[in-house]
Amino acid sequence: MATGDHADEKDVATKAASYAPGARTGRPEAPYGGATVEERAQDMRRGMTDEDVAIRNRRPQLDEEGVPRVNPQGRPLRIIKKKEVFVENDEARRYVPSSPDAPGPASAEPPKPGVLREAAKITDRMLHKTNYDDPDYWGLASVMTEEEAELTRHMKRRVPETLEQVAEGAGVSKERAQELLDSLSVKGVIEYNWENLDGKNPKGEKRYVLPMFVPGAAEFTVMNQQQLNEHPELGSFFERMTYLPLTMATKMVPPGGAGVGMHVIPVEHAIKHENQSADVEHLSHWLKKYDHFSVGACSCTLAERARTHNAGRDPQNWCIGVGDLADYSVETGKGHYITYDEVIDILLNAEKNGYVHQITNIDGEHKIFGICNCDVNVCYALRTSQLFNTPNMSASAYRAHVDEEKCVACGGCVEVCPAGAVQLGQKLLTKHGRVSYPKQPLPDDHAWSEKDWDPDYKDHNRIECHETGTSPCKVACPAHIAIQGYLRMAAQGRYRDALALIKKENPFPAVCGRICNKRCEAACTRGLVDDPVAIDDVKAFIAAKDMEAEHRYVPEPVISSNRGRHLEKVAVVGAGPAGLSCAYYLANMGYNPVVFEKNPLPGGMMVYGIPSYKLEKDVVAAEIDVLREMGVEIRCGVEVGKDVTLDELRKQGFRAFYVAIGCQGGRKAGVEGEDAKGVSTAVDFLRCALDDPQHQVEGSTVVIGGGNVAIDAARVSRRCGSSDVSMWCLEQPDEMPALPLEIQEAEDDGVTIHNGWGPAKVEVDEAGHVRGVTFKRCTRVFDEAKHFSPTYDESDTTFVPCQNVVLSIGQSIVWGDLLKGSKVKLGRGNGAVADPKTYQTDEPDVFVGGDVYTGPKFVIDAIAAGHEAAISMHRFVQTGSSLTLGRNPRHYVELNKDEVVLAPADYDHSGRQVPACQKVTSIDHNWHDPRRQFTEEQIRKETARCLKCGASIVDTNKCIGCGLCTTRCEFDAIHLTRDVPEASTMYTAEDKMKAILPYQAKRAVKIVRTRLAGEKNEGSK
Repeated sequence: MATGDHADEKDVATKAASYAPGARTGRPEAPYGGATVEERAQDMRRGMTDEDVAIRNRRPQLDEEGVPRVNPQGRPLRIIKKKEVFVENDEARRYVPSSPDAPGPASAEPPKPGVLREAAKITDRMLHKTNYDDPDYWGLASVMTEEEAELTRHMKRRVPETLEQVAEGAGVSKERAQELLDSLSVKGVIEYNWENLDGKNPKGEKRYVLPMFVPGAAEFTVMNQQQLNEHPELGSFFERMTYLPLTMATKMVPPGGAGVGMHVIPVEHAIKHENQSADVEHLSHWLKKYDHFSVGACSCTLAERARTHNAGRDPQNWCIGVGDLADYSVETGKGHYITYDEVIDILLNAEKNGYVHQITNIDGEHKIFGICNCDVNVCYALRTSQLFNTPNMSASAYRAHVDEEKCVACGGCVEVCPAGAVQLGQKLLTKHGRVSYPKQPLPDDHAWSEKDWDPDYKDHNRIECHETGTSPCKVACPAHIAIQGYLRMAAQGRYRDALALIKKENPFPAVCGRICNKRCEAACTRGLVDDPVAIDDVKAFIAAKDMEAEHRYVPEPVISSNRGRHLEKVAVVGAGPAGLSCAYYLANMGYNPVVFEKNPLPGGMMVYGIPSYKLEKDVVAAEIDVLREMGVEIRCGVEVGKDVTLDELRKQGFRAFYVAIGCQGGRKAGVEGEDAKGVSTAVDFLRCALDDPQHQVEGSTVVIGGGNVAIDAARVSRRCGSSDVSMWCLEQPDEMPALPLEIQEAEDDGVTIHNGWGPAKVEVDEAGHVRGVTFKRCTRVFDEAKHFSPTYDESDTTFVPCQNVVLSIGQSIVWGDLLKGSKVKLGRGNGAVADPKTYQTDEPDVFVGGDVYTGPKFVIDAIAAGHEAAISMHRFVQTGSSLTLGRNPRHYVELNKDEVVLAPADYDHSGRQVPACQKVTSIDHNWHDPRRQFTEEQIRKETARCLKCGASIVDTNKCIGCGLCTTRCEFDAIHLTRDVPEASTMYTAEDKMKAILPYQAKRAVKIVRTRLAGEKNEGSK
């Protein structure tokens, strides 16, 4: 249940549509991180004139076949492979080794001693003799022939040679040398350039280079996507060559990387005000240094897709080649030219997606050949610092720091941090003073071994909260909305920003502002002082701004592709809160989901189960309209299983299904007479009554049940004209599942509540119509283990005459033929059985959620479930992806309120604000919601009551200085500072020991001092 690798199980009809040639996502439009997109683009132009940009925006001339014959600056090209070929997810072959170090297929083939020799020459592995079972060999042997190995035999690693020099050294003709070099270049074993960094190429001749494996040949072999598909083991070759050479080396590397691998380069906007920055720290510097660019697939994503460990992103068009590498990529079919403006589009889209900018770091301060936009869930370069816990390998010169006064623990920086360096904590004082937070040990002054590594860093880095806890409101909310954040925005009058922050986790704020069960308020720390902050009323005020079309907030999609919206077709069955939320988040990821709903209107129980005096239907409709604007198609009046089957939808091309049909049926009590005329379940009664505002209920009504649905049934009965309405439930007043406010409102409507009674029999008259109910005394509802286990005193009974009975003792799932012929298993309560993290069922393309999985819950629970299901479906349809690796576990811990110390001077002393309520003269057939929103003055007063419990905490030992945290903060609360300037000293790979040896000497001294200090501390205990 943990993989999206299911391509072989699907027939041709389910293949995704193809992207149009040249399809582009384009530049984001919505501002982020407190800056507009144009401001961010302008920052990347630092030092460039309009003319400089115009030069870099030139496009190459194309021949009649659409092939460039000169590069954008007019230099003639020698095209070896005419066309860059994209291998799409469904076409991509997989290779998953039985163990990480299992030999590849070439190890079992006739040995190639020449290739073995070349592998030993190229590799960076220390103190290791290369053999035929090593990836250094079998990866290279997958693509390199013995004749090609003989050609490169005389070549030294990373020492360029002209064609003539290669031919002479190999003892072959220039013609044959050219043929072999062309083959090796297309394969990615050889690269070439025209540069003169060594001073030996004043005429700018093309020179061929035998590159190192990483960064180099291992990437290039994978970027030839046809070749990778023929030899999917190349993905594991690349993965191993980014791991094995570093197992001994990473702990020895000083800040800056010492000419090894890749180097993080910060978000440009995050360091625009840093006066002491070096040019090499700026993307703008490198964009100005080179005058033409290409883009190709992310080799890490391609490799991880082949290994079934991708995390859902489209591999294509993420890695930017600069200068000569751009020409090499185009000539060998590994990329295509793009303009400067398109480069900026890709960089901005990467920031929106939370991808880290990195540059190659093996050629010193005068050269890079690539800018990568790296997803930590697949990136091997980021892994070097994360797995080995050695940030020196890739970290920039910068570290993030939080302005605690401005921070509202919204969690944006935490969610995006690729290193897990930022986690949620608290800023309230405790009985023991300020909470102190742990720091990640570093190898700088510690002996470092495998026990200090973190093989599960992808999962561990996604844990968002310190175990000492954070804001109780965020923790208690099932959707984990940034409540403290939107309260601050509302206090500042930033209502649209507040709405955007809410909608990150809840697409129905107006609905929830009216019917939520307010777990956030129950947990609010302010309750220690007086009354909790009126969080829900603030949310209702903010959401009211979304009801008018001209002020409506429609989020801009964040698409993990540079080729436009995702083309895979996905379906949602059921247009209730879970299904619609899933569709919302799928649309926000760039899909166009189709929602199938059997009822005439979408909304599920929000429309057919909740009375309008609590939730008016135009509120639901307005929020659903936002989904349509986002690209969601809703097909009402279509019952899946009856009007169309899942198999028929599969044949139409749908790749995944989210089944969220809710609990649409009511349960009966199992007592005599319950099938009489005049007896109905609450679900059926509410559907009938709410569908007809003039529905009439004659005579007296007994509602059996003590939950919120029972309350609704009772109050609706009163509004429909029932002369007397009473509720009878098993629970005592303090045990009732109904919310206290709901109980009070029912009593205000004239409903009487009788506690401690269960139905014994429904009495029926001669015409078969109910005439009353006999109840028996309930002596206990729950057993010692708090399980539902009622007991009764059968001798203590009472008869209640009535003309109507509404059974509100539970809800049931009505599957119909929806699952007919599927592998979906049903379990307790007839609910679907699924993986608790991914919601995937035993039918791999069917996911479930909401009440059909959990049983009846609240709208906010369904919203949270729909969000998680959307993530699973996204990863599933992007085949080759894991449904679980690197996924946010949504693990939050509430701070210990018993330890909190609040001084009177630390908080505002205003009392809780109460919104106005319109006077109701009669409830008969009155479906109008009398509640009003806060005034702006009340908003200011109420938001000032927030104690501002939470804050983001940065572990600077883990921070890699990418600046992505700043792109998520809307409060100017987190910034980069240049704490480690030495990290910007760039070395060539050949000079790495000049950096490593002095650092190692200093490190050895520090380790001894640390050990001695530890021994001294032990001795003093």
